[in-house]
Amino acid sequence: MSNVTDAQRTYALVGTGGCGKTTLAEMLLFRAGVINRLGKIEDGTSALDYEPEEIKRRGSIQPGVATFLWEKNRHFFLDIPGDNNFTGDIDYLLTAADAAVFVIDAVDGVRPLTKKQWSHVQNAGIPACCFINKLDRDRADFDMAMSGLSTILGIRTVLLYAPIGSQADFKGLVDVLGRKALFFGPDGTTTSGDIPADIADAMAALREAVVENIAESDETLMEKYLEEGELSDEEVAQGLRAGVLSRELVPVIAGSALENKGGGELLHLIQELLPAPTEHAPWQGTDGSERASSPDSSPACFVFKTIADPFAGQLSLVRVLSGSISSESNLKNMTSGENERLGTPILLSGKNQTPTKEPLYAGAIAAIAKLKNTKTGDTLCIDKEPFILKTPALPPQLISYALAPKEKGDEDKVFSAMQRLLDEDISLKLSRDEETGDILVSGMGQLHIEISVEKAKRRYKTEILLKTPKVPYRETIKGKAQVQGRHKKQSGGRGQFGDCWVEFEPLGRGEGYQFEDAIVGGAVPRQYIPAVDKGIQEAAARGFIAGYPMVDFKAKLYDGSYHTVDSSEMAFKVAGSLAFKKAMETCRPTLLEPVVTLSISIPDEYMGDVIGDLSSRRGKVLGSDSQAGITEVKANVPMNEILRYAPDLRSMTGGQGVFTMEFSHYEEAPQPVAEKVMAEYKKEKGEE
Repeated sequence: MSNVTDAQRTYALVGTGGCGKTTLAEMLLFRAGVINRLGKIEDGTSALDYEPEEIKRRGSIQPGVATFLWEKNRHFFLDIPGDNNFTGDIDYLLTAADAAVFVIDAVDGVRPLTKKQWSHVQNAGIPACCFINKLDRDRADFDMAMSGLSTILGIRTVLLYAPIGSQADFKGLVDVLGRKALFFGPDGTTTSGDIPADIADAMAALREAVVENIAESDETLMEKYLEEGELSDEEVAQGLRAGVLSRELVPVIAGSALENKGGGELLHLIQELLPAPTEHAPWQGTDGSERASSPDSSPACFVFKTIADPFAGQLSLVRVLSGSISSESNLKNMTSGENERLGTPILLSGKNQTPTKEPLYAGAIAAIAKLKNTKTGDTLCIDKEPFILKTPALPPQLISYALAPKEKGDEDKVFSAMQRLLDEDISLKLSRDEETGDILVSGMGQLHIEISVEKAKRRYKTEILLKTPKVPYRETIKGKAQVQGRHKKQSGGRGQFGDCWVEFEPLGRGEGYQFEDAIVGGAVPRQYIPAVDKGIQEAAARGFIAGYPMVDFKAKLYDGSYHTVDSSEMAFKVAGSLAFKKAMETCRPTLLEPVVTLSISIPDEYMGDVIGDLSSRRGKVLGSDSQAGITEVKANVPMNEILRYAPDLRSMTGGQGVFTMEFSHYEEAPQPVAEKVMAEYKKEKGEE
């Protein structure tokens, strides 16, 4: 069945938010006749952005999936969101693609987030072509965008379709290798003609440079080119495709998706240069095994995304890795061990669903409804030839918020509603804070969490309030103390007696809690010593000055006494707790605040603003590195200063700054911060 898949193409549209990927997808669907008019994101009429939250914010929040026939060849594509809030699962989505169409905004050029998006494409190990979009816009600068591809991203480009004119005068393309001009008609179709005289020499020089680039990607071609000074058109075409498949070369085309300019040429480029599913490298299994991307292999498919459909229920989006699937397929989920009957596969074009009874071969993307025990990341295949695809690691969540119900007592309802969203968004994390009791939702940014909560409210009719979670402070001690913890109670019958002498002292940062048994001569019987330890630990977990766990201290039990009748484990546990509280009065307890390491990527011109802002947040810059107009800054910042950093950075950098963060260490909080936290604690205790 390789003839079925040889002409098939499966690719992803990748780029930053606002670069026009969804509009480009709209143009491809229009060119293929799937839709009869070009929808607009601004009007909420695009085929792929159909969720109410997408229409409201005029941007993608989940991947769009579409399929179409172009010149009798089947195309499957994914429109991957570009906003940093919604790219947490980008590596899973790229696993489903054989190639990428990388979209660049001709007005903004290569931005910090562009660099991050390109790194995802590189890590996926798939070939790519590049579409420089919005050539019709004011301030469009094609040369600037092209330069950024090579100087900032390090891409070895081959410009195949160069623009004729720019901005309001963008009127056509030059087919560089074909040595002809393509002039746009009113509907975006093209007519061939001679290359305009004023750019003819530049285009001839460009063709030479392109051919030389192609020759350099292949030793045999390079030898011939050096010897003869030219290559045949057939050799150029073969060398170009080989260079693209080996990821040595990235072909570039100019266009304007909004004006339907460049769509036919892009489709031609995709069909001629990007790989078929059979050309995909063997899939890697978790056990080191491999599975060929072939329609003749045994069937296997990978669930790369789960979406909720109001009519069909849960839809599992699958990429067929090998073999074929159909409505008759019975496969085993190799992760859960459960058997699944696939039912009729569904071909998607946005919200439009077309059930198909035709077999779907390697490379196909389809939705499967109502799988019982299958979730994102699972591999389905036949039991006799097991295979589990090695999945990419997910990035850490960047921000957390606490959730609360509008009505008291509805906590479980809130947790359940958000839990259901986790099935379709693997970049969300839900947890309960054992210290504070808060329900915490963690995600890739403030907007990510806000929209997820909006979704939960709309779908599951649950009123949810978002509040900033409590920062996980800690407490520690700065001094030493030797104290007695004595618990004696007599109220008729057997009494309670426990007596211990404990020495408390501080430990180094990050050393936690240590307990030393220094009892000699049986002053405290062996069976009661663990109870003293437990009493100290339980008291330390409740803190002393602000209700946060006490850490980085040592307790040494060195003396005590007991009663043969009245002593018990409970009595010594209480005695240990009393010793802790007494020691805290003289051990100079203090507050520790968590510090995170921020890695920020920004255009050079915002460097001063960002560094100044970090200083105002008590941040310590660890270093910076500038390359081709983009600066990477690393800094340690107290966590409570950056709970809302994502929108602040976006505002400072015009949406061009991106960051990641990870926990670094705890350090002593400044007095004003400690006093504020302690005051809030006392207020809460007073309200209780």
